[in-house]
Order: sequence, then structure tokens, then C-alpha cells
Amino acid sequence: MNSIIKKLSFLFILLNGISLFSQNDCVDAIIACGNSDITLDVSGAGIQDFAGSCSSNENHSVWLQVTVVTDGTLGFTLTPNSTSITEDYDFFVFGPNVTCDNLGNTIRCSTTNPQAAGARNNTTGMNGTSTDEFEGPGPNGDSFVRWLDVTAGDSYFIVIDRPIGNSPFHLTWTGTAEFSDPPNNTANSNGTPLDLESCDITAPFKDGFTTFNLNQNTPAIVGTQTDVTVTYHATASDANIGINALNSPYTNTAITQTIYTRITNNITGCFEVSEFQLNVTLGPNLATRSNYVLCDDLADGNDKNGQTTFNLSTKDAEILNGLPATDYNISYYTSETNAENKTAAITSMYYNNTPFNETVYVRVEDNIYPDCNTIVPLILKVNATPQAFNHTLLQCDEDGISDGLTLFNLNEANNVLTGGASNYSTVFYTDASKTNMVNDGSNFSNTSNPQTIFVDVIDNTTNCTSACQLTLEVSVTQADNVNLTPICDDDGTEDGYHIFNLNNADTQVLRGLPNELTITYFETYNNALLEQNELNSTYTNTVAYTQTIFARVENNNNCYGISEVTLNVAKLPEINTQVLAFYCLNNFPDTISINADLLVGSPANHTYNWSTGETTYTIEVNQTGNYNVTVTNANGCSKNRTITIEPSNTASIQNIEIIDVSESNSISVFTQGEGIYQYALLDVEGNVIWPYQNENNFDNIAPGIYTVSVIDTKNDCGEVNELVSVIGFPKYFTPNGDGVNDTWQITGVSGMFQPNSKILIFDRYGKLLKELSPTEVGWNGTFKGKKLPSDDYWFSIKLEDGRTFKNHFSLKI
Repeated sequence: MNSIIKKLSFLFILLNGISLFSQNDCVDAIIACGNSDITLDVSGAGIQDFAGSCSSNENHSVWLQVTVVTDGTLGFTLTPNSTSITEDYDFFVFGPNVTCDNLGNTIRCSTTNPQAAGARNNTTGMNGTSTDEFEGPGPNGDSFVRWLDVTAGDSYFIVIDRPIGNSPFHLTWTGTAEFSDPPNNTANSNGTPLDLESCDITAPFKDGFTTFNLNQNTPAIVGTQTDVTVTYHATASDANIGINALNSPYTNTAITQTIYTRITNNITGCFEVSEFQLNVTLGPNLATRSNYVLCDDLADGNDKNGQTTFNLSTKDAEILNGLPATDYNISYYTSETNAENKTAAITSMYYNNTPFNETVYVRVEDNIYPDCNTIVPLILKVNATPQAFNHTLLQCDEDGISDGLTLFNLNEANNVLTGGASNYSTVFYTDASKTNMVNDGSNFSNTSNPQTIFVDVIDNTTNCTSACQLTLEVSVTQADNVNLTPICDDDGTEDGYHIFNLNNADTQVLRGLPNELTITYFETYNNALLEQNELNSTYTNTVAYTQTIFARVENNNNCYGISEVTLNVAKLPEINTQVLAFYCLNNFPDTISINADLLVGSPANHTYNWSTGETTYTIEVNQTGNYNVTVTNANGCSKNRTITIEPSNTASIQNIEIIDVSESNSISVFTQGEGIYQYALLDVEGNVIWPYQNENNFDNIAPGIYTVSVIDTKNDCGEVNELVSVIGFPKYFTPNGDGVNDTWQITGVSGMFQPNSKILIFDRYGKLLKELSPTEVGWNGTFKGKKLPSDDYWFSIKLEDGRTFKNHFSLKI
């Protein structure tokens, strides 16, 4: 090989479990030539061509036959595609120059298991560094043996076997010996295209199968080579093995099919496999066609017969779907058979034979290859024209100018013009040629009386139209205006809005008019004229207190007259409906005044009806309770007022609770009565000690005589007063003649409050020093005319109310 390393890669392909190629017997050994790539599968053992070599047999094998053309060395390296150490490949070499029926013994083999041998990788083969010629099985060896010394012309069989695993492998030739080169596919090397393309020219057409002359590629493949044979195969497997060659002409099995070509050297047996494509063209790829739809018309004198003339050529561009029109010929036929046979083509201006719905067939063929054609159906559909009916609209002329010109709502006639069809619409024109369209049919001013409007009735589903006429006529009759009797604004919300029964105006509107007339009501004159936004008979006015609406009087759906109807909502008397007042029971039988409390207007323009039977604006009362008065104004609208008189009174003091002779004296006043009360405290000179408050308690009160005052704040019915006494004593006194604290006496006891109380004073040893009366000035600190020393002294009090107290105080000099 000189310094060139030859490589032979084996590619294993499985699709859905089906082996694309299987070669595992000696008689089918693959001839290794040059750099040929061969598509193989090592699945299965085939026939056991040998047994027991290197303690192993065939498991999943492939056979190679190698013939060298130069002296040298022959080796290889086999590398599984998967690097997993569990992938185990073995090999066996027979030769030189043996036959399949007399292989003899192996001259090289390796059945080492890389995982069992503790190898770092799963490669195997023959190389120049190994010295052993046989190794294995299992953990024995390193998966490599010494390569072969070969002579030109020697032939060898090499068996590659995979006992464990499922990975494909790559095999690289090493050493210096060279192989025979395979023949060359000249077309591949010089870029000559081999793909064959044909239209489907064999019956049945359009099934995608036709015949191909495969041999037309042979000259391009062979070129100037000699001693070579070219065969064609349906699979890569057949091409590699050299079996099942295809005959030519050949019928394809798929619209796009791969054909494998094998070029074999007749002397060396080396071959090369390549491929090309067979393509069947079914014809132009056309667009999905929309139906060709026209409306029936009067071109044939009858717009109801479902027949008209179609210009078929207008569908050409849509059918070609972007294909160049200059490259294709389009023709039309009444049947698919005629289209296939190209007989009895129809002209592009075609009057349909089958009313309303007919199918024709379009043949599109390649101008250069007419056999490449596509035939598709085209549906011709004739839509019926809608029914249309003439009609007359009669309108009122009440715009103040009796000239026969007014506003019309042309759309009001749609139901008659279309026969009531819900999917029909209308378009109005002022001229017979229909060039002047009415833009707003709901608000049209006529220009003459009568006037003809030209109408297209349109089927909104098909857009087909029919013509009719609408006649506009103007009536100048009149209907009376009506001013309805006011309704009191008594619906619970005094806002000037109220519900009206508009039918109550019917009699007044129709006074003196024929009996067969009908009335509808509208908020505006234009609405009444054009019959838009008709009001319900139960209607709440939208303008407070006074609003004018319009009554449209019709005779058989034609306007007879329009009158004004004035709706009036009368205000209720404006008074305060609820009031609370008070009566001082302590003033009975004096009276107080109550009245209807009119806020707006003169009392003289209203009437009054009291629950007492009185009818004056003001009455006098001296009893508590509810007084009701109904106030009625000049419109007869009434409103009720309720005056609630609640009692009030001066307080009745039930009890005064006093806590005294303590560190924190307090007074609590308990009252009864119909009033709401506040409480104040004054000293004996009338000075305010505690101003009026809502609480009935006074805390931290100094001993002494006080006046408790209670007033009524509910209705200022007066006040009540009561004297109270808070008893206490001074902690010390200083009888030094300075006029301050010169005597000691109990506070809060007097000739008015518990005057019969008894006060005894003792020294610290219990000796009685003085017996005091509450009416005395007090003890001056002497005993039998002599001043006593500074010291603590004790006292005992027995109050007139039965309470007793004992405590001590200090005398300080």
C-alpha cells in the first residue's frame, strides 16, 4: 500500500427490525477492494462454516474476502461505534488461497472479551507490535494479534463476529500490502446526472406508475472502462450481494424510487455501488378551485331558469396556482372522459346545460410534454335571484309648509319589498339607471309628490339582485294636539319624572277622526315622521315636569297625521314631612303651636286636613303623641306631614348618694323624668364648684355643704335644686390666735344637717377632753381653761343618721 492506509467502513442499518442487508456465509463473502464503502448488517450467524476456532463459533458474523496485489503486510483495526466495554468483537482469518469448502484452520484469531480482560477499550485487530497469533477466549489476551506477511496474488477470508453487544463497527486496514481497486462510476466522477424522470404515460393514468429504460444510464456509468458489468437493483442489499438484477424497461414501485447500480470488475470481482432516483410526474400542481358562481340574469330572457353564460377563461389564473400561463395549455370539457381523451372541448364562453349546478372538467397540460397533465373538476353554480315586490309609502306633511315634501324612512318598506325574507337587503336609487344611490334611506327628503324610488333587492347570501319600485306619496291631513292632565309626582322620588300610560291620550288625539286609525308615539317629530324608536305605551318622561312627545296617526300603515302630546308632572306640596317636638309636662295645661310647615308657596293656596279634624295651617296642642296633616296644593297633589310630640319635664331627684369622711369624697345624683338632664354643683354661697355636665357624678369633693342643681336640656323645662352635706374633718389645727385654723370642728355637720350629732375629743390616753355640738364654733385646744400641748388627739363622732367615725388629728402650737 506504500504509506497509504486503506479503510473499509461497515454501516449497519435496521428499519423497524427489518435487515436491509445480511451477509454471514463464506460463499457470499464481500470482496474488499480499495477504499470501497459497503453497506452491511452483521445480524445472525448463517451457516456455521467453521467450529471451535479459538474456542468460539459464529454468532453474528460478516465474511470478507481480501486479495492483495502487492507484497507486504496485512493488518487492520476494528473499532465498535459504541465505546461501551461490553461490546465484544472477535475475528478469524483463513488462508492463503483457500476455498469455502476447504477453509482449513485459522491462521489468526482473537476471541478475547475486553471487559473480562480488563481492557481500557473495546477495539481489536492485527498489528505489527503484537507477537501472538492466537488469543482468547474470555480474559485471555489483549484483543490484538500479529499481522500477516503477504505475497501479491494471495487471497484470505476474514470473519468478523460479534458474540456480545449490538453496536456497528468501523474497520481500518493497516500494513503495506495493497488491494485491487474497484471499478469507477464515471457518471459520479464527472457529474453526469443519472436521475430519470417521466410522466405517467401508462394506463391507468395518474396512479404514479410507468416504465423507465434503466439501461440508458449504462454508457454514462461505464465510460471508457472495459471488462466491467453494470446491473441495477431495487435495494442496496441486492446490489452489494449482486443478486436480483432488474430488467429494463422497468416499472417503478413508488412515485419517487431509489435505484442502486452495481458496476463490477469482471476479472477481480471488485465492485462499486451507487444510486439514482426514478421520479414520476403526475402533472401540474393545481390550486384548490373555488366554485364558479354567477347570479341568474335576463340575458337569456329568463332570470329564474338557473342558466347563464360563464366565461371559463376567467378561472385560468386561479387554476394554474402561479404556474406560468405560457408553459401550459388549458382546455374545458363536459366530462372527465372527454378531458382524458382530449375530445369535444367546449368554448370558454359556456352556457350551462344543467340548471343551477353543473360540473365541467379542466385539463391542464405541459406545452412541451402534453402527457404530463392534470384534470380537475370545476363546479358551475347559478344562484337564483330574490323575489322583489313593488310598494307605496304614504307620509304626513306636518313640517309647517303644506307643499307635499317631507321626510321618509324608506327602510320602513323593506318588509314588503323583500316579501319578509330575513336575509334580503335593499338599495335605493332616485333614477331608473341606478346611478344616484340614496345614502341614508332612513332620512330621505322627497323632491316630488308622488315620487318613484328604484330599488334593488339583494340576497345577502348570494349577492344576487332583483329590481322593484317604491312609490312615495305625501298626505296633508292633520291630527289634534293634546295637553294631558298633570300627574302628581308621587312615585316616591320628587324629581319631575313619572310613568305615563300613553294610551290615555288616544281618545283626545283621535277626536273627530275615522275609527280605523292607529296611533304610535315617539319622542321627536323626526322619529314620528320616519317611524324610528317607537315608544312603549308605558313611558317615563325624559324631560322633568313638562315634555312634548309626538303621536303618529296611521291608516293601514300610512301616515294620516302627527300631533303633539304634552306630558305634565305636577309638583307635590313642598313641606317637611317629619318633625320632632317636645312638650313640658310640668307646664300642663299650657299649649304649644304646630303647623304644616309649608316651604314654598302661600299657605292660603293650600288646604289642610289634620288628624285632630282641624283644617287650619296652625293648631294648638298640649298632649304628647303623633299629629298628622295632609297638605294639598292647587293641582290636587297632596303630601303628608307627621309631627311627633314627645314629653319632657323637670327632673325628679330620687336619691343622692354621698361617699364622705374618706380620702376621695364623691356625690352621685339619681333622677327620673321625661327630660334629658345635666348636673351642676354649687357651694353654700352659690359659687359654681362644678359646671353643668352630662354625668351625674362629682368626684374628689371637699367636705362641706353644697347645692346639687339638675336642669332639663331636652326642652328647657326648668331646673331642680337640693342641698347636700359632705362630712369631713381637718387633719390638724393651730390654736395660736392668728385667725387661721384656730379651732377644730367636723365639716359638713350644721344646724341644718344632722344637728343632733355628738362629737367627743380624747387625748392619747383616752381621757375625754371635750364634747362638741355641730352648732358650736369648734374646740380651741384647751382643757379646763389650760392650753394643751402639741400632740395627736382622738375623736369619736356619732352622727344623727346613726353612722359613727373614729380617727385622730394633730394639735400644733
